[in-house]
Amino acid sequence: MTRIAGSKKLKRQMAPMFWGILRKRPRFVTTVRPGPHSKHFSIPTAVFLRDTLKLVTTAREAYYAIYNGKVKIDGVKRKSIHHGIGLMDVIELDGVSDIYRLVPKQGHLLEPIKINSSEKSIKLVKVTSKTTIKKGKLQLGFHDGRSLISDIDASVGDSCVIQVPEQKINDVLNLKEGVKVIVTKGINAGQVAEVKEIKEGTFVLPKRVLLSLEQKEIEIPADLVMVVGKKEPVIQIA
Repeated sequence: MTRIAGSKKLKRQMAPMFWGILRKRPRFVTTVRPGPHSKHFSIPTAVFLRDTLKLVTTAREAYYAIYNGKVKIDGVKRKSIHHGIGLMDVIELDGVSDIYRLVPKQGHLLEPIKINSSEKSIKLVKVTSKTTIKKGKLQLGFHDGRSLISDIDASVGDSCVIQVPEQKINDVLNLKEGVKVIVTKGINAGQVAEVKEIKEGTFVLPKRVLLSLEQKEIEIPADLVMVVGKKEPVIQIA
């Protein structure tokens, strides 16, 4: 069998801060292999069980749970300790009643929140690419690595409400004035705001959005926000 590229481990001091791991002992930690999310914006499944949720105490226990199919991500069993769990992923664990979703929160890139069981088959994904393929069909690419061929009218920057694991698009949330967005990165990560204005990009500046927070307005690149609802978030994000 061909070996998958990339190292299996990472020096702890080089791991992202949002993993929440100890920095000195032991020296190495399991890392993220190439997959749906960038390794800089996701958490390895083994680290998530042991260090984030603290449901197991050792790497051996985490490996046992994962390799025996006890972890579902977006309704699919994932049997790799290196699988990266990222933004808006829904995590179910055999024998555990709680269901989790990873969201930005209080300036942290990713934090698990408990959600109602009725939402476990609903996921928000951000459109990151739109391509015309054979026979004039449209292929949409999303932030979590998945892609769908669909005739639904959606643009880059919009969000889609999809049903998992069936990957059926239930609704499209367009990025426009008046909608609710969540900031996904930076010091304002996790804050829900209303879009006041959209400013198109130029040769030297990216597309920007003017957001109204509780007591201030900020202007940030559109890449740093994700539409979560028209008037209110359509899913639980806090």
